[in-house]
Amino acid sequence: MKTVKPKKFLGQHFLKDLGIARDIADTVDACPGLPVLEVGPGMGVMTQFLVTKDRPVKVVEIDFESVAYLRTHFPRLEDHIIEDDFLKMHLERTFDGQPFVLTGNYPYNISSQIFFKMLDYKDLIPCCTGMIQKEVAERIAAGPGSKTYGILSVLIQAWYNVEYLFTVHEHVFNPPPKVKSAVIRMTRNAVTDLGCDERLFKQVVKTTFNQRRKVLRNSIRPVLNDADNKARQEGREPRDHTAFLAAGIFGRRPEQLSVKEFTELTNLVAQEIS
Repeated sequence: MKTVKPKKFLGQHFLKDLGIARDIADTVDACPGLPVLEVGPGMGVMTQFLVTKDRPVKVVEIDFESVAYLRTHFPRLEDHIIEDDFLKMHLERTFDGQPFVLTGNYPYNISSQIFFKMLDYKDLIPCCTGMIQKEVAERIAAGPGSKTYGILSVLIQAWYNVEYLFTVHEHVFNPPPKVKSAVIRMTRNAVTDLGCDERLFKQVVKTTFNQRRKVLRNSIRPVLNDADNKARQEGREPRDHTAFLAAGIFGRRPEQLSVKEFTELTNLVAQEIS
């Protein structure tokens, strides 16, 4: 069978360098013993190294040509090739409810969505590794005060320890992407409870970073407005938030707050809108 032609609409950039493919596959060794799910294996450049490890391996691929190629070249994977859209999968069924490592050369156009799904299954995915766009990797690994610190940074670092492992240059791909890539590893930390309402935490983080140039006093207002509108619908008088917003934390910008400070901010907002 001929090689698979990369498809732009699927964000496919096939890795050609076997040394780098082996290095990425080896990132799962930090989480020994767990099954591995590889997203977007393409023609199996990483898969060939993953299947040599002493653990179950499954791959999920949406491209029918790649699936056919994998079935031809990796017969041992025949019953472990999932032809599906990863973003639509019920991951609790993948290994019968058993925790697993997520890895892959992730399609750049959906990498953020992949990690948001990882967060939805954080108790099932204690370790996630793989290659993504360098800019996104830097954003995930960034700390408070950085220009790249944002929504992904806070939401992921709330639950995972992030390691930026190494940079990958454009020329090792077919076709070469217009940006550099990077390999990262995210390992679940010891946090089991944020100490605040998790749904509201996500809302606060996303709302404030959507207006990151504004101080929190202004960027948090959509959350307060939602509460005010709900009060009106229930026939209650909305609160005057002037005194609440006078607190010192609201004079800061979202990129200045640590994960811990975002949880504290969430609790302040929860008290105000309760």
